[in-house]
Amino acid sequence: MGQIILNLDCDMYSNDPLTVRDALCFFLDEEKSQDIAFVQFPQCFANVTKNDPYGSFLRVITNVEFHGTDGCGGPLYIGTGCFHRRDTLCGREFNQDSKIDWKKHDDHRRQQSVHELEAEAKTLASCTFEQNTQWGNEMGLKYGCPVEDVITGLSIQCKGWKSAYLNPERKAFLGLAPSTLPQVLVQHKRWSEGDFQILLSQYSPAWYAHGRISLGLQLGYCCYCLWAPNCLATLYYSIIPSLCLLKGISLFPQVSSPWFLPFAYVIFGKYISSLVEFIRADGTVLGWWNEQRIWLYKRTSSYLFATTDTILKKLGFGDTAFAITDKVADEDVSERYEKEMMEFGSASPMFVVLSTLAMLNLFCLVGVVKKVIMNESFARLYQTMPLQILLCGVLVLVNFPLYQGLLLRKDRGRMPTSVTLKSSAVALLVCAIFSFLH
Repeated sequence: MGQIILNLDCDMYSNDPLTVRDALCFFLDEEKSQDIAFVQFPQCFANVTKNDPYGSFLRVITNVEFHGTDGCGGPLYIGTGCFHRRDTLCGREFNQDSKIDWKKHDDHRRQQSVHELEAEAKTLASCTFEQNTQWGNEMGLKYGCPVEDVITGLSIQCKGWKSAYLNPERKAFLGLAPSTLPQVLVQHKRWSEGDFQILLSQYSPAWYAHGRISLGLQLGYCCYCLWAPNCLATLYYSIIPSLCLLKGISLFPQVSSPWFLPFAYVIFGKYISSLVEFIRADGTVLGWWNEQRIWLYKRTSSYLFATTDTILKKLGFGDTAFAITDKVADEDVSERYEKEMMEFGSASPMFVVLSTLAMLNLFCLVGVVKKVIMNESFARLYQTMPLQILLCGVLVLVNFPLYQGLLLRKDRGRMPTSVTLKSSAVALLVCAIFSFLH
């Protein structure tokens, strides 16, 4: 069989016939090709709208972060749009003589008859080819992980190999991005759960990869592996500051305090740099705002469920289930997607969490406005709790499409009534209990 393998998802297609030539340049380089295990192209989509309401394009990852990992030994293997050296997938360790002998391989193939090649191909394609072998362990893709691509790429790089990242102006491969919020959340639950499992496994980049890959690449892997547990900090900042604002409890420094400056610097510095990165990655300002919204939704639903499932699995109370993302959309769903309207449409535990958090922040903000109107000075609140007011206000603005789906929309893509009632009741109960606490 051929020495180079192209791995492509079944819902993706080639968008540039010259892609193969571009990838082969890395494998045929006379000086630097001997340590290249795979060439990774970004995962791109043909149906992403201008402002990308679900953040499916992953602009900062593909246009900024992966270029950074490329300078530290190579990008992650992401399961599609990737050209592999066959022998690295078969478990070969890197050495200085790892250059592909194209002439020897070509001569061997010429000596084989058509019948011999056909018999060899049938063996490879059979369902029993991997039985009683090291496939899934030392050879091929690693089994037992929702993100078998990432763990496979890490194990290859830990054997001394490097990878290369190629992000041409004309996209090499195109596929279909999820067009509804449930699809996006399920997809990111699978990704984050798999990455978190890698962090806690024997192949963890924190210890297995230590000393085997560069520190920069090791930290790059850890950033993605820590996606899921990041939900805990996000949940805290989505709940506690708003409840304390409603109660009149100050959590952050006052405007007059010198300690206010570090908080303000970190907040504005983070979001300004994020906006600059996104704009430089050919995004729009509204697209960046949508990215912040989906960032919040993923961390308070997908990552929360991924963390919970991973911990339960480690404790022996569950098992990993591979959830396939359904990308088939009805005509009316497609029309709303083209209009960049957020699609809910079905009841989901993730939606209950998102809606409860959104309603809780709305009730807290309304409660504070009521206090100002009734008897309190806004100037005093602004002086003592400016960051909490800002945080609660931003959360309410970010959740505006969610409020539309919960309270205003009448189309089939709205939030189910059952979710609206459950989330409103829980949010009101939490606010009431916290208000009466001393």
